[in-house]
Amino acid sequence: MMVTAFQRYSLERHSVGRPAPATALDLKASAFDPKEKIWTRFPPEGSEYTPPHQSCEFKWKDYCPVVFRTLRKLFKVDPSDCMISIRGNDALRELSSPGKSDSFFYLTDDDRYMIKTMKKSEVKVLIRMLSAYYNHVRSFENTLVIKYYGLHCVKLTGPIQKKVRFITMGNLLRSENTIHRRFNLKGSSLGRITEKPASEIDDTTILKDIDLNFIFKLQKAWFQEFCRQIDRDCEFLEQVRTMDYSLMLGLNFREISTNGELSPCGRRTPSGNSEKESTPRLSRTDMDQLLLDRKRWGSIKLGANMPAQVERTIRRPECELQLVGEQTGECYEVVMFFGIIDVLQDYDITKKLEHAYKSIHYDRTSISAVDPKQYSKRFRDFIFKVFAEDL
Repeated sequence: MMVTAFQRYSLERHSVGRPAPATALDLKASAFDPKEKIWTRFPPEGSEYTPPHQSCEFKWKDYCPVVFRTLRKLFKVDPSDCMISIRGNDALRELSSPGKSDSFFYLTDDDRYMIKTMKKSEVKVLIRMLSAYYNHVRSFENTLVIKYYGLHCVKLTGPIQKKVRFITMGNLLRSENTIHRRFNLKGSSLGRITEKPASEIDDTTILKDIDLNFIFKLQKAWFQEFCRQIDRDCEFLEQVRTMDYSLMLGLNFREISTNGELSPCGRRTPSGNSEKESTPRLSRTDMDQLLLDRKRWGSIKLGANMPAQVERTIRRPECELQLVGEQTGECYEVVMFFGIIDVLQDYDITKKLEHAYKSIHYDRTSISAVDPKQYSKRFRDFIFKVFAEDL
């Protein structure tokens, strides 16, 4: 049984919005201690710090509250804005999960925040790696690793005694415009295809590696920063011994017909030049200058609201599991959103057994369950094949 919408939003409002002392960015080691947690009781009649409600009594736990309060400050999350986003019973809508986990996903009405239910094992991994995560996101402002804002647990009292664990995080694909294509990319091929007929695929469908039919082209300055950050983030994830993460990517096509057909901006010739451009696009010089001018690129950052170009690819019929198709020269102007998600899977005994079993029956290079070092290398190799500099 899930926690009611009222409980979810009440708890988030309580946890994010309650008064707290000013927090410095340099935290003591004790702030990351797994024992650092705060329990709050929510009786139906309300209390000095909690609102009255019509549900059964429940308790709410904040894990490492000082750390997550500081992360919200680091990520420039305004507590009052967050409270407004998670207001009212109908403020959260449930989403389908892009993976095979049993997690539930909820999105705030303004698309800014996501809430995901978590397994106990994921909570343990996050607490274990929290200090390294904090240092990483503090050191690299352009990190593509998902931003975590709070880790919590709801415990229903009475005969049920049910515990539900939640993580609050930023929504990578938040955009004022329609996200026309969504991809979840790992760099493995086994099972990495959307099992839907083409007629049922729409702009909410999460496509996977085998479905990928584009190469993503970034202007020189962005591409160089992208490569550097992917290296940094993968080194971090390898260091904390996690795997099975993926690049979540959304595309807004600038030119699309009323019936949903994509309109190419032109075709690439063998020399790399475009034969036709139906819409104006920034030159490489203009884009490099945009990167240096903070007043002009305030709404653009690595992985968010990025103007780019994609080129359609096609796979040869005899290469069903080919991850990167051949370029066709057909190009499209897009705005891109992307980041690394699902970073809390430990290479535990379950994953090791999955690796051993699947290695017997399938090509071991095609399976997702591999050790963190191998996973990091394969992920990077794949990402650097599907992203390229726009020449």
